[in-house]
Amino acid sequence: MADYLEAYATHFQLPVRTGVYVDGLRRGDGGYILSAGESRYEAKQIVIATGSRQRPWVPPFAGSLDPDIVQLHSSAYRNSKQIRQGSVLVVGRGNSGSEIARELACHGHPVVLSGRSTGHAPVSIDGFLGRHLLCPLAEFVFYRVLTTDTKIGRWVRPYVISRGRPVMRVKRKDLAAVGVERVPRTAKINDGLPVFEDGRVLNPANVIWCTGFRPDLEWIDLPIIANEFEPIHERGVVKGSPGLYFVGLEFLYSVASGTIPGISRDASYIADKIAARVGSGYSDG
Repeated sequence: MADYLEAYATHFQLPVRTGVYVDGLRRGDGGYILSAGESRYEAKQIVIATGSRQRPWVPPFAGSLDPDIVQLHSSAYRNSKQIRQGSVLVVGRGNSGSEIARELACHGHPVVLSGRSTGHAPVSIDGFLGRHLLCPLAEFVFYRVLTTDTKIGRWVRPYVISRGRPVMRVKRKDLAAVGVERVPRTAKINDGLPVFEDGRVLNPANVIWCTGFRPDLEWIDLPIIANEFEPIHERGVVKGSPGLYFVGLEFLYSVASGTIPGISRDASYIADKIAARVGSGYSDG
């Protein structure tokens, strides 16, 4: 993918600037001003393609955990060598939590996996049925059916954005086989120790927060934030800020919007909107 993008930029002689960290976006005269440290860039139209999940998120009560307990977010986890000897509480039963829990259990750690189930793929995606039935069916449903144009798509959209995806590779039996104990959600920290929804208290040596990510939109100085998960937009077009667009957001148009095929379709849609706006002379009503 990286080689393709480099070749694409070279073929079309695009003036791509790499290594630029944008830290601010605000309105300017007739357009927008981007700040990147001491540098300033002005543009009539801006496409924000930073994705949906940039900032690791942990529940606010994580700061009350006993300092003697090793804790880290899944984004910082690399291997079992980071973990102290002893028990591990993995918070979050999505894909990351399930895979990390199984790996640590295989390395001899007593592991407790906390959280609500996000569901499991009915068959292995690596098997025959997964490759030839499940994956093509999922691609069709995620790309064609679950979109903002369909009633069922609009119904499931809030759940897709705010909750984890079904676990694809690790089955319940895989976790049970290595001794991973599944428990309810971690509800709070009391006296430095995690407390589950059923009232049980655990005293682990380690805690790994597999609690996902949140968008990082604080650098945008515009009134376009809808909620903690996404900006205000209609299929990537920010109506209240003409010339501002998003691609790569979770369920921007469909469940597939976070995948290469989905992003390709969304980017094509945005490119058409930009071309139409340029052709109209920027007459936004």
